[in-house]
Amino acid sequence: MKLNRSHRLIAMTHYLLAHPHTLVSLSYFVDRFQSARSSISEDISILKKEFPNSNIGSIETVAGASGGVIFRPSIAPDQALERVQALCQELTDNDRILPGGYFYLTDILGDSDHLRLIGQIIASRYREAGATAIMTIATKGVPLAQAVSMYLNIPFVMVRRDSKVTEGATVSINYASQGQSRVEKMELTKNSLGEGEKVLIIDDFLNGGGTITGMLSMTKEFNATCVGICVLAEVQNPDREVAFDYQSLMQVVKSQDNTQLVEVLPGGIFDDHD
Repeated sequence: MKLNRSHRLIAMTHYLLAHPHTLVSLSYFVDRFQSARSSISEDISILKKEFPNSNIGSIETVAGASGGVIFRPSIAPDQALERVQALCQELTDNDRILPGGYFYLTDILGDSDHLRLIGQIIASRYREAGATAIMTIATKGVPLAQAVSMYLNIPFVMVRRDSKVTEGATVSINYASQGQSRVEKMELTKNSLGEGEKVLIIDDFLNGGGTITGMLSMTKEFNATCVGICVLAEVQNPDREVAFDYQSLMQVVKSQDNTQLVEVLPGGIFDDHD
């Protein structure tokens, strides 16, 4: 069906938003909208200018017979910081402190607006990392991984702490939990992650670092490579020693006895923000 420019722009925007990080040929739009290639090129030029202005992301053009356009979602660093600062203020409540040094985040993980924001920020930070898969651990990391996977347009795999009959054959490893005080087990379905994959590890909360250390060991079992680690929130602990580099969206600062919340601050993912 032949459409006028305004209708084409709406349809093209919808398609690109639904297919991030995917090369879309100009011929696809030419055939779909029954329009001249020059008209489609002009449409792309309009979107290429307006996407950054609307803080949606960027459009890259690839020249050549097999070329086309690639939409890369992103959020401006200043807007991301402003939104996370508002989220930090929302989380400043002593009732969120849980036994064992943990922090209540379940309501954030169930809010679609928050998840879209978190997914967009993490995807923006790691969009050049070359990740081909996301790894998280059941269950609270799942909504985060799903949000990021939608923006990066790559699959996510879910590590479990217990076996499920429906998962089939699994790879199992043991890892030291928080404080190295006990050993726990995690499992991942054998056919869920291919050899040589580049993995972005996502988790909801970083306390002692045992869970992420376990997921790093799991990637090695699959001969995969970790290209980044990001957590929604971490307990600010200058004495914590972890053998991996990571980024966090928020830092939770508590009293020395872990019973009172001092403040919630933007995390290390914003350290390079000017």
